[in-house]
Formats: sequence, structure tokens, C-alpha cells
Amino acid sequence: MTTPTLPGPLARYEDVIEDWPAFVSATTSQEPTTFRVRRALLSASDLASRLREQGFETSQVSGLTDYLRVVGGPGSVAQTLEHWLGFLHVQQAVMALPPLALAPRPGERILDLCAAPGGKTTHLSELMNERGALLAVDPKEKRLRGLMANVFRLGYTNVITIAADGRELPDAALFDRVLVDAPCSAEGNLRRQGGKGGKHPADFRRYVSRLQESLLRKAIQLTRPGGVVVYSTCTFAPEENEAVVHRVLADSPVEIEPIPLDLPHSPGLSAWEGLDFAPAITQTWRVYPHHLDSGGLFMARLRRKEGETPTGDGPRPDWEPIPPGFPGEADRAARERIEGARAVLEEEYGFVSQVLEGLSWIVRKENIWVHTAGEWPYPGWQDRGGWRVVSAGLRAFRAARGGKETPSNQFLSRFQRAMGGERRLDLDAASLQELLDDRPLPAGDRPAGPLALFFRDTLIGRGMVGRSGLRHEIPAAQAARLRAILRQPSHPRDEERT
Repeated sequence: MTTPTLPGPLARYEDVIEDWPAFVSATTSQEPTTFRVRRALLSASDLASRLREQGFETSQVSGLTDYLRVVGGPGSVAQTLEHWLGFLHVQQAVMALPPLALAPRPGERILDLCAAPGGKTTHLSELMNERGALLAVDPKEKRLRGLMANVFRLGYTNVITIAADGRELPDAALFDRVLVDAPCSAEGNLRRQGGKGGKHPADFRRYVSRLQESLLRKAIQLTRPGGVVVYSTCTFAPEENEAVVHRVLADSPVEIEPIPLDLPHSPGLSAWEGLDFAPAITQTWRVYPHHLDSGGLFMARLRRKEGETPTGDGPRPDWEPIPPGFPGEADRAARERIEGARAVLEEEYGFVSQVLEGLSWIVRKENIWVHTAGEWPYPGWQDRGGWRVVSAGLRAFRAARGGKETPSNQFLSRFQRAMGGERRLDLDAASLQELLDDRPLPAGDRPAGPLALFFRDTLIGRGMVGRSGLRHEIPAAQAARLRAILRQPSHPRDEERT
């Protein structure tokens, strides 16, 4: 039997991949679409049922309880109402592994050092039950916008987004766990390229491996003794994987430990091109496309040794509670705005006060943000440049004309279960389409003021009753996308529901 081959640079892995025919077969076949269920909003079974109404067939991804695979359907699952509502996030199954290996716990201090576009960040938040500080760091504005779009659409409340080069973060606060999903040559994404891995010159590998090593070293520096670091890439290149970890192990206060997951994988390499790696390197994971019928990945789990003191000069102030006013905001005025906003929720939208007690708020200029992060390292970072806070949780309110606090659509959607029924309006498909086409609906005997708009028992946004009738107040870009989704033939009509 002839051994299958792959063209280009991937051929160099033939002698280290134990099941080369399976690897070639997987990499040259189409990768199935998988998605993670936003289980705090909807169960996997309920989501699968809703998608089934639209003609989608899904199956469980073995070993990953929150992931479903699209077996068949009328189109892209990303063009569904469920995706628009934040009930799911399309993501390669293999990308679930680094957050699961890090295993964050509710209430911990977590750092995602290379966070955009947010797939792993939001998974970490889910695993934390949105409790505890999760700092998501990325240096590029465009990538940060994509990250925040995912955080806001999915409604995660404990993510603090930081614009910074992760290598330049201050070392004045330590984290319980740090994820380093480092930039790489991305060979693990080759199924999206028809099985052809990109060619990378030697100078690129030297550059990217130096970047990866500096990020990993910084992550260790920012991890408390006894804390955990997970280093991952989506490439097969040993120069970016085992070799990086090997160099860091030689002079850093960490040790490799087994990854506590029961999923198919291959062990890390013990040697490559004449270089012998530390014996513990074989406890790292190589995940090939045929293991999970997904992409490729490398990861290592490192434990910061107890009793070691981090490097760097100066005092290390502890974390502090996030204040009601962003630095520069008057504390008393911030508290008054927050109380006014809470009153709007209770009086105009029927929010249950007990639910609001579990949330924290911070005022920043015209906005009020809601969060469940609890604390942040701002006091220790404030005198050191090169970083800035972009967001803290979800934008909950914006001051309108006259100072009235107006709740955001994303906030109302995320906490709709806490809402009473007096200011609620349930829409059918035809009425919703009219509103989205900017045609006001008759208000009937409804008093002037805000309304919560529901469709298929789910809040989709804010409405307002005025002189011209009822209009929606969903942001234009979101309304345009929702309008396009509702016009797709696969979208279920109300009369088709059972």
C-alpha cells in the first residue's frame, strides 16, 4: 500500500505522527462546523431543538459536553437567530482544550494574555460561572473590537478587556492562572486551506519563537506561586512548541504537569532535529486533526513552584475591589447614577431587586457598566504605562438627553429572566419585520415609554412608545443583521411551531 503524502512543509512531520494515513485523510477532508453552547442562557438540548426546527441536524462532540457538531442544515449556523442572541459561539472543537486544561474556578484571578478574537476568553468566563476577574489582553484595536463583539453578544459579565502588549504588562499583581495562546504559524488550521500548510521562512520561525518565549516567560512572572500557566499554539512546528517550553523550563520556576483531560492526543516530542528535550516535555499534548475531527494544537500545562518570589522591582500591592466610579469619576456622583439606573430597571422594566443585588456597577463617562469581576489590579498598574482598560463587563446604561439612564439592549437581553411582565410586548414574525423595516406599529392603549420586545419567548431588544407609535431601539447594525436572518427561508414561522 502506498503511504499517502502531503505537499510542502507538512511532509517533515511524517516520521513523528504515529498515524500518518489518518492525519493525511483528516487534513485533506472538510472540517465539520462545531459550536459551543452558551449554557448559562440555554441548555444544549434546547438549543439543538431550536436549530432542528430550522432544518439543522447536530450531534454531541465526544468528550466535550458543551460542544455540538453540525451534521447537516440549510446554511450557516452563524446566520441564525440563536447565534444573534448569543446562545452559541462557532468554534473549532480543538480550541476548547486550552481553557479546559487551564481549569479556571469561580472567583479566581485569570489572565488571557493573547485574548482576541475571544473564543477562549469567553469559554474561560463560562467555566468560571462569570465569577472572578478575567483580564483579556490584546495589543491591536481591530482585534479588540472583535473580542468585545463576542463578549457582548454572548453576554459575559466578568471580562475586563485590556489594550496592551502582553509582554509589557506591569508585574504589580499576580494571577491564579494564565493562558498563553500564542501567535504562531497556524499549521493546525490547514484544513481551512485544503490541507496545504503555509510556507514560513526560517527568519519567521526565529521571530515567532522569540515572541512566544517572551510571552510565556511573562506569563510565569505574572503567576502566583502554586498557580497554573497553559501555553498553547495552533501549529505542529516543534520550534514553536516543545523547543520554546524546553528553553523556558531550563531557568524558570515552573514544572510541567500532566494535563487532566480524557481526550485523544499524542505526547509531546522527546527530540527534534538533533535536540533532546527535557524528559517532562512528553507530558505536553499534540492534538492532530484526526484526534477530534477538528484542527491541530499543541499545549503544555505548567505549575509555578511554591516559595518562589517573582522577579521585578518595587512593591506588589494586592488586588482591590472595582470602585463604583472609574478613576477620575467622582465617587458620590457615580453612586447616585447607579442608584438611578437601578430604579429605572425596577420601575420601568420590572426587574427583581434580588437579581440586581448580585451585580456590581462602574460609571465611566456617559456609560454605566455591569460586572461580576469583583476586583482588578488597577491600583498597582496605574503608574505604569503601555496599557489601558477598554471595557469592564457589559455596557448596561448610557445617559440620554436630560440625564435619563437608558439600558442597553445587550444588558436587557442578558438579564431578561429577572424582568417582570408589565413592560413586555411579544411580537410575531410579521410585526417584528415591520419594526425592523422602520415602520412603527400602532401603540394601542399602551402608555408612552420603553418596552421590552420579545420574539419566540426571547428578549431581542428595547422598544419605545411615542407619538408615532411603537418603534424599536435596536442598534442599526444589529437590526440589519436580524432583519436578514428573519428573511431566510430556513427561519421558522410562528405557525410552524408546536
